[in-house]
Amino acid sequence: MSKKLTTAVAVTLVGALGLSACGSSDASSGDKAATVNLVAYSTPQTAFKEIAEAFQETDKGKDVEFSESYGPSGDQSRAVEGGQPADFVNFSLESDVTRLVDAKLVDADWKTQTGHDGIVADSVVVLVVRKGNPKKIDGWDDLVKPGVGIVTPNPASSGGARWNTLAAYGHVIANGGTEKEAEEYLTKYFKNAVSLPGSARDALTSFTSGNGDVLVSYENEAILARQNGEDIDYIVPDQTLLIETPAAVTVDAPQAAADFRDFLFTKEAQEDFLASGYRPVIEGVTGEVEGANDPANPFPAPAKLLTIATDFGGWDAAKKKFFDEENGIVTKIQIATGTSE
Repeated sequence: MSKKLTTAVAVTLVGALGLSACGSSDASSGDKAATVNLVAYSTPQTAFKEIAEAFQETDKGKDVEFSESYGPSGDQSRAVEGGQPADFVNFSLESDVTRLVDAKLVDADWKTQTGHDGIVADSVVVLVVRKGNPKKIDGWDDLVKPGVGIVTPNPASSGGARWNTLAAYGHVIANGGTEKEAEEYLTKYFKNAVSLPGSARDALTSFTSGNGDVLVSYENEAILARQNGEDIDYIVPDQTLLIETPAAVTVDAPQAAADFRDFLFTKEAQEDFLASGYRPVIEGVTGEVEGANDPANPFPAPAKLLTIATDFGGWDAAKKKFFDEENGIVTKIQIATGTSE
């Protein structure tokens, strides 16, 4: 029997939510099928297509259908808070899940429900360049040179942009710089920004369409772009930031949503993440990755791998310090450089 896998366009306007509304049903309650409304940030769409189909081949997933929505992480989180149907969510920032906890839409113990702190896949921040690297970009310091155009999503809407921005800031500290020097670096960084799209996927599209000289992005996005035939190169900087992407089920979700979440931590699902360029979160999942700089060794360890917990005090502290709408360091820099919109 064929399985139904539908993809919905990401909805960010609450007024339009009714058009995509789809009630969930639970196979265990006697219905023939359970529908899982999957709402995620923009980049894992390819991986989830494969994973959802694999889940549908299992006993718990055989009668499950999916309705999927992808878009900028912050916009997706706010849409769910505003009423967009969601049973399973995967965002690029923990704070986007926390928003739903505060709205009583996700249980406060979501991080302990899986044994993996709710993180389903990892990546790192990389620098994507034109084939042959004509600007000779080797690391972060090259991004702020005159004549280098940066493409990165906008921190106001994109979780990916926040990872990128903290990686840029953090490299200064990792090299022994002060916070003042890190802020001065970010000012130059945003002054060189030529495109600030709403999401990581839109930023990739902007770059491959010809904008800018370097795209600051997820490693998996660079690998996926190569898999799709894009003629690009990418650099893993000596100092970069570990990207950890959280997932959770909502409080009224059918059992199938929790089953799907749990399936993400199986070897089979993690191998699908691996194939899409993500770094697996469970031990023992290895293999060649098409599109990686070295397919046989796809995930090199950077000289200094920063983490949100160790280097920025966790997402709550980082959000307040850097992205507060009035007093955040990045917010003020973007206003000063005219890149806040």
